[in-house]
Amino acid sequence: MTTPAGSGTGFGSVSWWGLSPALDLQAESPPVEPDSQANTEHGIPELDVLLLGSVDGRHLLRTLAQASLWPRRRFHFYVLENNLEAVARHMLLFSLALEDPEKMGLQERSETFLEVWGNALLRPPVAAFVRAQADRLARLVPEPDCLAEQLPWLSLAALKFRERDALEAVFRFWAGGEKGPEAFPMSRLWDLRLRHYLGSRYDARRGVSDWDLHMKLHDRGARVIHINEFRRWRDTGVAFELRDFSAYQVPNRTLASGRLLSHRGERVAARGYWGDIATGPFVAFGIETDDESLLRTSNGQPVKTAGDITQHNVTELFRSVAAWGHPSTGQGDPEDVPGKAKGTQGPASCPESFTVHFLPLGSAQALHCKSCYKGRFQLLYVSCGMVHLLSPELGACVAPGGHLIVELARYLVDVRQEQLQGFSDRVGELAQAAGFSPQPGARSSETFARFYKSGDSARVDPVVEPGTQPCEVLVPPPEVLVPSLPLEVLTPPPEATSQSSEDLTQLRQGQTPLSEPLKLPSESQASSLKALAPPTESQTPKPESLP
Repeated sequence: MTTPAGSGTGFGSVSWWGLSPALDLQAESPPVEPDSQANTEHGIPELDVLLLGSVDGRHLLRTLAQASLWPRRRFHFYVLENNLEAVARHMLLFSLALEDPEKMGLQERSETFLEVWGNALLRPPVAAFVRAQADRLARLVPEPDCLAEQLPWLSLAALKFRERDALEAVFRFWAGGEKGPEAFPMSRLWDLRLRHYLGSRYDARRGVSDWDLHMKLHDRGARVIHINEFRRWRDTGVAFELRDFSAYQVPNRTLASGRLLSHRGERVAARGYWGDIATGPFVAFGIETDDESLLRTSNGQPVKTAGDITQHNVTELFRSVAAWGHPSTGQGDPEDVPGKAKGTQGPASCPESFTVHFLPLGSAQALHCKSCYKGRFQLLYVSCGMVHLLSPELGACVAPGGHLIVELARYLVDVRQEQLQGFSDRVGELAQAAGFSPQPGARSSETFARFYKSGDSARVDPVVEPGTQPCEVLVPPPEVLVPSLPLEVLTPPPEATSQSSEDLTQLRQGQTPLSEPLKLPSESQASSLKALAPPTESQTPKPESLP
């Protein structure tokens, strides 16, 4: 079977990294009104941001890193994902970014972040760190008081109890509840995904990688991605080779997710790798930088690779955000604390100046039913994988004058050029239906679409007060999805979108593992049954957690 270009199967049904550069959300939000300080606690204006599918927290990290360039403000980030594994990765990566500099140095933190975030295989020391942090988080999730004391920036209050139980189970799996690489044989799973994605082109995969890189990613602006690093990632899943390649041996369990699949007429649970195998994690931090010297060229070729730029950007981000979690660092090297070097009081002096709130899975269409969310957010961010959730109900959560940022499908290599324009047009239609208009004077961009909500476009819906029957979660109609793109590009297959209560019980008890949901080459079908270990109590995705 030959997979035609544009099929979208390389995008996967679970997103582990962003497909657009990191944004400073303060720069994208409406300006602070002069009289707004009178209505906020301690006279500090607040910024409420709702993010759908931000996946890796890159926008949050950049916003915190750039906070010293703006007037003092308190941040409330409300994050909604479509699976609990993404929530767990948010917590792990943010804990790493805010780790005490006295316990882990800047270079070690940045290198650990890159491996955990973008590599399918880890070095043994990094894998040990993941196990230790996962064990710690697994003990904190069911203890709200301890969680608030040790991670004051994190709020899980909005999650359902069953989601918290499943989140704890995810951390238990990461911590090594199932010993050995057999529990998650990443190399085999990666190869199976690659074989299915390429089909009869598998033997010519090096040529396919060259074509996708030069004719698609390079033409769309990602010229700093080097062919060697792209080939290595396509073949092995290792995007950032910070040490000798032989050191990467331990499967990265944070990239595991569960799905219910149909097998011989029955629904069975399977754990595997269902993420991106086409574009890679190079776009989020690796194609733009504030240091223009990293983007210079020699003889028409970039002198730095996307891996080099990513490592530089992540290191600078961590240098800036370190003081948010540990203000005591201001007593040391002033270069490590933004706002302190010039003798001014920066936001780093108050580590409680931001909070990350995780919302229940699948709640996008019901948020407007609660008075605490209706008309609250000054900024709404929607990723390209969740654009079908953009609706008038979601638009009702944005305050008049608020902004909307929609990630476009520019860096999806399986999307043809003519489909990109169709996707952009459809985004404009959905935004207009939700009560938004194009931002006047906004800079032209092929990566993001920018809109604003005028005061007279706010839609008035009944608000459900405490003690009344909440509204049901609305399922987006089929026509909301982008018709100009194959549905596989942005939506999971039907068998992965719903679960019954009996299915959830089976997930806890374990099931016969299943191979890829679509047909694989005959020689790999038998091995794939062994490759996917049945999830136990350490991996219990919920109906909403599967993409």
